[in-house]
Amino acid sequence: SSGFSLGGGCVTLRYVPESSKDKIISDEDVFETLLKLFKALFINDFNRQAHILALLPEIRSKYLELQTVEQKQSKVNSCNHQSRRVFSPEEVLFNTLGFTISRDRSSLVSAGTGVFVTKGFVPKGTVVSMYPGTVYRKHEPIFFQSLGNPFIFRCIDGVLIDGNDKGLSRSVYRSCSRRDQLGPFQMSDESWLTATLQNPLAVGQYVNNCSHEKAANVCYQEFDVPGYFPVELKQYLPNIVYSHDLESHPRCVVLVTLRDIKQGEELFSNYYTVVS
Repeated sequence: SSGFSLGGGCVTLRYVPESSKDKIISDEDVFETLLKLFKALFINDFNRQAHILALLPEIRSKYLELQTVEQKQSKVNSCNHQSRRVFSPEEVLFNTLGFTISRDRSSLVSAGTGVFVTKGFVPKGTVVSMYPGTVYRKHEPIFFQSLGNPFIFRCIDGVLIDGNDKGLSRSVYRSCSRRDQLGPFQMSDESWLTATLQNPLAVGQYVNNCSHEKAANVCYQEFDVPGYFPVELKQYLPNIVYSHDLESHPRCVVLVTLRDIKQGEELFSNYYTVVS
């Protein structure tokens, strides 16, 4: 049971079975993938990062070096190098990891929105999406945000992630995100609340559950962001903790592919839903 008992109000929780504690890929692999994508997004978005780079000269020189290497490679590949093209986040995802994903009408009749691989190919054991939202530890107040909310995910240790991008959930995420901002440094990504995502992976809350007709092709995996995660890349993390606490590492939930997934396929995950 979920540990919720609410008179009248109906609370739905998504959760994964205890048996899925075994991780499909290592935390190191998750970290490397996020680092690779976030670095590419940061370099692509370099002009918008001026405030951060002014405060961190050593980080600025690191990225300028990376940029120079990248430009040399693209000069080899194309004759036109007058201006550096800025790509959309989806294009950066494709150029970095070899696929894009997006929300569209689900292939399941009653499901509404779903998430599809729209371009490229995703090999088995790849981080294909992230589950965005506010992270609540046990005993933190989520009652009102949870009423009639189908986007609450319960982690194995009882931590809850509220992936709803509307209403009260949206306001809570925004205010926590602004609370944690340090000068120009954003500790999390707010763009998943809008139509223009800075981190194109942050659509995991729209992945539908598997069914008799559609077997699961992705599974959820928990990932605690390590203390050494680069501060300038935290702006792409689509999660924020409800209670500010310097000790705690932010919790992320990523979706990892259980098999190769081709262009045009919809993602289906393996959660149970508990209604209390």
